[in-house]
Amino acid sequence: MKTRIVGAVAAAVALFAGAASAEDYPSKAIEVVTHAGNGGGTDVTTRMMMLRARRELGQDMIVVNKKGGGGAVAMDYYLGVPADGYNILTFTIGHAATLAKGETKMTLDDIRPIARGTDDPQILMVRCGAYADAADFVAKQKEAPITYGTTHLGNIDDVSAFMFTKKGGMMTPKILPFDGGGELATQLVAGAVDAAVLNLAEAGSQIEAGDVCPIVVLAPERMSALPDVSTAEEMGIPVSFSTVRGFVVHADTPDEVAAKIEESLMNAMGHTVYQGFLTSVGLDSTSVAGSDVWGSQLSVMVNDMQSALKELGFIE
Repeated sequence: MKTRIVGAVAAAVALFAGAASAEDYPSKAIEVVTHAGNGGGTDVTTRMMMLRARRELGQDMIVVNKKGGGGAVAMDYYLGVPADGYNILTFTIGHAATLAKGETKMTLDDIRPIARGTDDPQILMVRCGAYADAADFVAKQKEAPITYGTTHLGNIDDVSAFMFTKKGGMMTPKILPFDGGGELATQLVAGAVDAAVLNLAEAGSQIEAGDVCPIVVLAPERMSALPDVSTAEEMGIPVSFSTVRGFVVHADTPDEVAAKIEESLMNAMGHTVYQGFLTSVGLDSTSVAGSDVWGSQLSVMVNDMQSALKELGFIE
């Protein structure tokens, strides 16, 4: 009987302590874990989010860089920190690929979506004048394969090219990887590849010069910056891939704490400071989304990535 009473009291104390901590949250600095080095796209996005989130939460926020393994080091590190809301993980499409390939101990069940910060659609680009229009671009690839330039292998870029051609009934493309988006855009103009998988900012100068033309956007809706460029889905090709960056916490984070983090991050990214950052990289307010949208996208992109990587031979 005494044991039961002690157990009941312990449970009540634990429940009270949990409620108190949620009510008082946050009472100390919050760490934001990223896999990117200083100045990279993920690092910059994270820091821009934090500019206003510090004010929303009333506490300092500190970036913790854990580089290596395509995000695996950061994800495995994150599994070892407490599920109390004082640690937030920046999660990207690269993390999704690493997770899909089983190169981390983390699974989707270990994390809880909070908010998305950027949704930068993959864009198929060609030399201006090489194809009459998007329909011609597709038709030519049903006759013979073309060469796509990418900045990754076994990640979003070659997966985007592969899934676009497969679901569109086109011939399997040849893939030629480059070190970065800037080099790829230059090589596209030079004729080293027939098409390139890029984000809008990566080929901005070549587009402005009239050398490179976006021809298909891999997104559900047209981009406000490219209103005349068709989406794959408009063409009857159900493919949507984006370079996404968002934020997650431990799955066991208390509901009240997770809700406060989401509200604070959404307010921070709705502010003109963050919205100005989005505009500067060719994006708009639709990049920012809450846990429902972000959670659904997480599940879809991990599953699609896993399926595509299997067909490409990167995983069994």
